Amino acid sequence: MARSVRRLLSDGLSKIRAQKPSIEDGGRSAVIIAVAAQKGGVGKTTTAVNLACALVKFHHLRVLLIDMDPQGHVVASLREIITLGGLPLSEILLSEAPRDVYEAARPTKIEGLYITPADKRLNETETLLSTRLGREHILQNAIKGARTHFDVILIDCPPNLGNLTLNALVAADYALVPCDLSILAFEGVADILRTLETVQSRLHHDVDLLGILRTRVDVRTRSLNATIGRGLEESYGPLLFETRIPANSALTKAQAVGRSVLDYQARSRGAAAYQALAAEVLARLEAEA
Repeated sequence: MARSVRRLLSDGLSKIRAQKPSIEDGGRSAVIIAVAAQKGGVGKTTTAVNLACALVKFHHLRVLLIDMDPQGHVVASLREIITLGGLPLSEILLSEAPRDVYEAARPTKIEGLYITPADKRLNETETLLSTRLGREHILQNAIKGARTHFDVILIDCPPNLGNLTLNALVAADYALVPCDLSILAFEGVADILRTLETVQSRLHHDVDLLGILRTRVDVRTRSLNATIGRGLEESYGPLLFETRIPANSALTKAQAVGRSVLDYQARSRGAAAYQALAAEVLARLEAEA
């Protein structure tokens, strides 16, 4: 009797392991970058959107932009170029059967750029993930097929360190941390770095810091810039990107009309900064390879 039970259990586990989403291998091997910040309003989504577009436009890469923020700001920021449809990310993360993020990827009007649809149910998903066994690894397992279809996958994380952000960090190869020149954002960088250490030490996933990006740099507040800037330099030095994203009205206006700044106002300081950031990101990735 015990042997029969063990055989049935073994057969059942074998069937579960055999279940895989029917995603054909695309022949690529994407680098996965989580764009993460503890504090909202630091240019996280602006960075994810415009970096993705710059990688496609100037480097001809195939890029997937994953919107893991329940607010859906990625889709709002690119609404003029998106196509409708796509499986909600929450359905993939909460599915009992294996699903793959590639099922959620939708092409945009920019050739080579794909995004996942906005998903308000991610708020509920954040809570429901707490009840799942191996909850930190769900996205990591669900992104394997998608990884073979893209050169770069960017994940726009929620502005907190909850289950969705943790899933993104465990799935990612690198984290990119935007930080505006404010005290709260500066303190939030330390929280992100501690979380990366936890992912490495407790969850045994080797996610590295690609860099800290100074955003919303306003030349009109030189005193504050200098104070926070010195703190960042003293604390993080070589971890800082050379590129700085300026406080530029073109970035805000582009987001308001649902386009990237590279498309809306290509000669603006904001567009030039994100073009420079894309080149610097690729240079760092090449140096790490």
